[in-house]
Amino acid sequence: MVLLGGAKLITEVADDIGVGVHFNPFVTWDNKMLKYGVVRMHDLVQDVLNWERFYLSGRLQKPVNMLVDNLDIENVNSVNLRAAVSAALLLLPPKFIEEDLYAKICSLSYMGDLRMLFAEDRNKVKKIVQGQFDLFQSMYKPFLEEYEGKGFLRFSSSENHYAHISQDCGLTVARSHVSSLPPTIRSQMRIKLGKKKVISESGQVLHEVVIGSREEAAKCMQKVLRRTVMVSSARQALSGLLTVGGIKAASYVTNKMEKAWRSWT
Repeated sequence: MVLLGGAKLITEVADDIGVGVHFNPFVTWDNKMLKYGVVRMHDLVQDVLNWERFYLSGRLQKPVNMLVDNLDIENVNSVNLRAAVSAALLLLPPKFIEEDLYAKICSLSYMGDLRMLFAEDRNKVKKIVQGQFDLFQSMYKPFLEEYEGKGFLRFSSSENHYAHISQDCGLTVARSHVSSLPPTIRSQMRIKLGKKKVISESGQVLHEVVIGSREEAAKCMQKVLRRTVMVSSARQALSGLLTVGGIKAASYVTNKMEKAWRSWT
């Protein structure tokens, strides 16, 4: 996927109705059909760091090709990737294989996506992970090594190219995972689960999410993400319809539905 950003002209529809990005599908270049997106760099950075709309941040949790990176987005995105690992681990069982981890990470931004109900390949996540497994490995290796060093994860011998992983599912580790989630997500979790004041080592007063159990934290986080994705996907769909035009939008949705239908038959 190629993500283009920094363009000065973005439609008011993309800003006010959509999620800050305008996509233009069915662009022909070099005998190929492309789809490109235009977004303000400020909006991109905010979504990557905070998951306010969990749209572009979700796309950047998957392998991308950075053509130009004047603002060091790749480094900023490391916060996004670490948060994705923590979110996925909260939703995974005590033991799993490496492919399961990347599939769970990949699926985060599809939870609640209205398109998944009728206009997406049911095997989309599996195909993304299996088709780019080596790229997922290179993206997430630093964070897995970090978590292994902390004792959160343990790796055993590989089988069929996939490492077997076991994780610490204790409450202390669950709290650490929640603390790695973006501020917007933690804020919504505090509303649902409650908050408590803690003093950091630097003397700063922090408001942490009250977590009674790992399962409670995972369920709450999943609800927050699902609602965020649902709202964003609906807004982006409406924005696309208004900005791209009825005929192009219908053609795009039809193509999507045909792929989805083939995956179900």
